[in-house]
Amino acid sequence: MDAGFGDARATLLAERGRVVDDLRENKIVSPGQMTYGSQAAAASQVFEQQRDLALRDHSQQHLAAIDAALERLDAGTYGACTKCQLPIAAGRLEALPWAALCIECQRSTRR
Repeated sequence: MDAGFGDARATLLAERGRVVDDLRENKIVSPGQMTYGSQAAAASQVFEQQRDLALRDHSQQHLAAIDAALERLDAGTYGACTKCQLPIAAGRLEALPWAALCIECQRSTRR
């Protein structure tokens, strides 16, 4: 492991703890029984459930990215783009310690 990435592990572990806590706290409640005249309330409940499901899915993807970054740290490949193997800019890793791709490869995946 490169000595320049010592803070990365602490940052990743702290972020991992935060995401795990968020996942534990965010319980998804299913909409209740719909009665006549409560369509607006039911629609609101369904919207909130869908929002909560999307947030949970995003958190699970974020957790997977953090775990993958920790695995790269352990393997000694942290800081190298997983696509082109070139170094990821230090500023990018500082902003997104779980980044797996350099900025150029990230841009090419969004096209």
